[in-house]
Amino acid sequence: MMKYLISFCLTAITFLPTVNAQDTIQSPAADTTKTSSPDTTRTAVPDTIRTTLPDTTVQMSASVLFPKTASNYAASDKSASPYTVTFKRDVPVIAAGIGLTLLGTRLIGKKDHLTDLQLRAKTRDKVPFFDRGNAGYYSTKADDASYVPFYFSFGWPVVMALVNKNERHDIGRVLTLYLETMAVTGAAFTMAAGTVYRSRPLVYGTIADAARRKDNDSQRSFFAGHTAATAAATFFTAKVFQDYNPDSKLKTVVWVVAAATPALVGYWRYKAGMHFLSDNLLGYAVGAGAGILIPQWHKSKRSENMTIVPEVGNGYKGLAITYKF
Repeated sequence: MMKYLISFCLTAITFLPTVNAQDTIQSPAADTTKTSSPDTTRTAVPDTIRTTLPDTTVQMSASVLFPKTASNYAASDKSASPYTVTFKRDVPVIAAGIGLTLLGTRLIGKKDHLTDLQLRAKTRDKVPFFDRGNAGYYSTKADDASYVPFYFSFGWPVVMALVNKNERHDIGRVLTLYLETMAVTGAAFTMAAGTVYRSRPLVYGTIADAARRKDNDSQRSFFAGHTAATAAATFFTAKVFQDYNPDSKLKTVVWVVAAATPALVGYWRYKAGMHFLSDNLLGYAVGAGAGILIPQWHKSKRSENMTIVPEVGNGYKGLAITYKF
């Protein structure tokens, strides 16, 4: 819109001196035009404005015909940040996210261990039919393997912000949004894991020893925190890369890596007997949603449509997300 306004103004500036000088544009068919006096003749230059116009006006006219202003606008628009970050809006969200994450972690630590009687009641038929595929699974190798893409995902947004020139010039804003994304994701996961009792798949078999199956850490399967955190980090990376580099040919590659990495983490968590399929799917959705929606919320001139505020009610604590269409 701005470039059209600039072109319109320049056209108006160019046109006004032409009117004031009362010059005329001659037909290309006529070589000369005689005035009422027989002694004077005026040579016409086809399709051009008479040279009585100021030089500066001619330069402005050229800028409209060959719009440097449009290219300058595009260049400045490209270098400008696509996001808006404010202290008043973002600090409370980050603080609330970190606070709820700490609270959720504390609730997880206070969960009760299973008793022998409760452990004996944990049979495969008690698991919903869609989650019975890995009931009883337990593998320390798969558990260890899941941490490789998990740790990779945390560093990827930072590395991308340092390597990519467009993001590097705005790295403070990028890292602020990254912190906010992970704080919101952490709050969602830890509060769910701390308040919902759901045993891990390993509890429903005999591969893991009884102590491991009864431990309170094994009673927080809902939902997959590793998968959620990985998805939040990778989808954030892809979303931010796209917004800073809308014309990049690498966008597809970045999005494929972003989608595949948390899927791999979820697969290993599934094989390790740490989470059921539904836990991983929900974790993937929560993380991907945060990774995309938090940057989108901060898009310039659009952030007023969405609000994220802490909310505490009777029997629940969390974040309220409102979007106005």
